Amino acid sequence: MPWIQIKLNATDTNAEAIGDMLMEETGALSVTFLDAKDTPVFEPLPGETRLWGETDILALYDAEIDTQQVLFQIKNSHMLNDDFAYKIEQIEDKDWEREWMDNFHPMKFGERLWICPSWRDIPDPTAVNVMLDPGLAFGTGTHPTTSVCLEWLEGLALKGKTVIDFGCGSGILAIAAIKLGAAKVIGIDIDPQAILASKDNAGRNGVADQLELFLPQNQPEGLVADVVVANILAGPLRDLSGVITSLVKPNGLLAMSGVLDSQAEDVATYYAEQFNLDPIIEQQEWCRISGQKKPE
Repeated sequence: MPWIQIKLNATDTNAEAIGDMLMEETGALSVTFLDAKDTPVFEPLPGETRLWGETDILALYDAEIDTQQVLFQIKNSHMLNDDFAYKIEQIEDKDWEREWMDNFHPMKFGERLWICPSWRDIPDPTAVNVMLDPGLAFGTGTHPTTSVCLEWLEGLALKGKTVIDFGCGSGILAIAAIKLGAAKVIGIDIDPQAILASKDNAGRNGVADQLELFLPQNQPEGLVADVVVANILAGPLRDLSGVITSLVKPNGLLAMSGVLDSQAEDVATYYAEQFNLDPIIEQQEWCRISGQKKPE
C-alpha cells in the first residue's frame, strides 16, 4: 500500500497539540516527532512526552488523501503561522521488516568482540559473540555512542573485575562485559522497560545469572565497581556526575558516551578533579570521555 507523508516543523511547546490535531481532524494514520537539530533528549518516563526545541512532525496518510485539504485544515487550526513550512513526500511501499533485517549485519569491535543478530551466521565462533537483535529504543551497537563504549570495554582486562553499566538500556554493554570475562556485572537504568530488555537479552546470551539489574531506587547502598560505563547523555552526565563518580573505586576506570563533540569538553570538566582523563575519542560527532579515578 502506498503512503503520503507530510513533514512540518514545530516547537516543543506546540508539537504535541499539533500531533493530536493531525490524528483527530486530518485523518493521519500515525504521527512521529523528530529532532530538527539532532539534539538528544532523555528517554521519557511512563506517560511523559519530552520534545525538542525545534521538532519535526511526520504525519503519515493513505496515498489517496487530499493533501490540499489537509494543509487547509492545518492552516485553519491556527497552531502554525500562515506561511508554515511543510514537505509532502510519497513513501514507497516495501517489506520494511525484511529490508531492515537484510541491512543489519554482525559488527566487530576491537580484536575479538562481535555483536550478532540472531538471523545471521556468527562470523567467528571462537570470538566473543554477543547475540542481540535490534530493538525500538535501546542500543544495538550501530550507534557511535555504543560503538565507542564496546571498543573501550574490549580493550580492558576485565577478568575478576566488577563492572557497572549505568543506563544499561538493552544490556549490550553489560552482556559484552560478562562475555569479556568480568566476574560481576550490574546494570542500572531509570526505565523499567530497559531492565526488562536487559534481562531478556542476558537470557538469550546465557548470562542471565551473571547480571544484576536495578532501578536506581532499588540499587544497593555503597555500590562500587572497578569499571563503570555510562552511555547516556550530556545532561545527566553533568547532573549525575557525583553519583557516577561515587560508583567508581579509587584507581577504577570510567567511560562515558552519549556526548556530542560540542559538549565533550564541558562534560569532562565535571570529572577532571577526581579522574585522570584520557584524550577524548570522537566518532561521527559523538564522543567518549574516559579516565582513571585518582587514589584517595
